[in-house]
Amino acid sequence: MKRPVAAFDIDGTVFRSSLTLELVERLIEKGIFPQESLMLYENERTRWLDRKGDYQAYVDKVVEVFQKQIKGVSFAAVADAAGEVIEEKKDRVYRYTRDLIKNLRQKNYYLLAISHSPKFIVDGFGYEAGFDKVYGFFFATGPSGNFTGGVEDEDIMKNKSAILQRAVRKEGLTFESSIGVGDTESDIPLLESVETAIAFNPNSTLYAHAKRRGWKIVVERKDVIYEI
Repeated sequence: MKRPVAAFDIDGTVFRSSLTLELVERLIEKGIFPQESLMLYENERTRWLDRKGDYQAYVDKVVEVFQKQIKGVSFAAVADAAGEVIEEKKDRVYRYTRDLIKNLRQKNYYLLAISHSPKFIVDGFGYEAGFDKVYGFFFATGPSGNFTGGVEDEDIMKNKSAILQRAVRKEGLTFESSIGVGDTESDIPLLESVETAIAFNPNSTLYAHAKRRGWKIVVERKDVIYEI
């Protein structure tokens, strides 16, 4: 019998933050990234906190800073910082998706995580969260062990549906009874690929799409979980 697949986004869906954001802030704290890196996304951060800007714009700016500053930095130093973040933040997850993962594991689902955060931090977080396999952006390193600034298979990794399709073929899984969980419009192709799509704490674009498609919409706020 083939195992059904359940595919999850990570940032904002399982983890109550962004792995890239937490990693960048740790790298700045440790002096691995220059202190002025903070100023490059501070404006978007303030706009988000003041509810005048978009959270995705804030995170996109942090990702831009990471990609700019990572070139020439030691992989070992960044990996150590990522390990610290995982150890400290591994339990900062949403109750809904945490319990869903546990329930699906008991039902023998193959648990897959597809994230736009760096693979070396997604790997550790995914292991702690109980996933069978994770996908994340693979930042290349050179012979010296330092990051080159390049990203391998970047176009493929941006297509979560293609990654899901490939994983199902490679692992011998089935889309029958398949489940997908995401929180932004970047997850729409993934959610379109499964039998049961769950928009969890969706942003406005995903919310509108989910309403049109009749998908399940779940919101977790403080200690309350409810469907819309």
